[in-house]
Amino acid sequence: MTPISWLRWTLRVLAVLLVVALTVPFVTATRIWLVSRQDDRRPADVLLVPGAAQFNGVPSPVLESRLRHAKVLFEEGVAPTIMTLGANRPGDRYTEASSGRAYLIRHGVPASAVVAVPYGDDTLGSMRAAAVAMRKRGMTSAVIVTDPDHSLRTRTMGRDLGMRAWTSPARFNASRLSTAKGAHYVLRETGAYLDYVVFRRPRVQAVLG
Repeated sequence: MTPISWLRWTLRVLAVLLVVALTVPFVTATRIWLVSRQDDRRPADVLLVPGAAQFNGVPSPVLESRLRHAKVLFEEGVAPTIMTLGANRPGDRYTEASSGRAYLIRHGVPASAVVAVPYGDDTLGSMRAAAVAMRKRGMTSAVIVTDPDHSLRTRTMGRDLGMRAWTSPARFNASRLSTAKGAHYVLRETGAYLDYVVFRRPRVQAVLG
């Protein structure tokens, strides 16, 4: 191969890599946006509410928005059980799961219908714990109630963990209403989704396999 041919070949490879590097995030962001607009509230065994920040037992606005939406779905009969997820941060007296459960009970959901799963320091950890809790109860299907941009990643994790999973995004969080903030969350979630698919998903599938 002559130096000129080698240079042309190298430039073609670099061009292909550049196209891939630009296309994959764009396609991923588009998928996140599309799923964020899908409200798939079909009947299921359980409503899963991934955790978010809580302050001394009081749900943050993000977590409260998810809990409020889960309560609506429960009252509509989408599922007979709500499962709140999430552990606690160092120094916290309450877990995200227990704070969520207490909130739902205070707002009229029967205590017998709310299960707290206080495990998982991140989304994948919480979804793993949810999958274990579901299997122990003979549950196979779930509607995941989380923020719109978070829906694709949690749904993907749920399905990877063996659930028949769908999403019904919570839209009560006012912090996400502006276009600029919405774009910021989608961009952040794009990175998190690609990190899961490339680096963490293979380990999940290896364990299950």
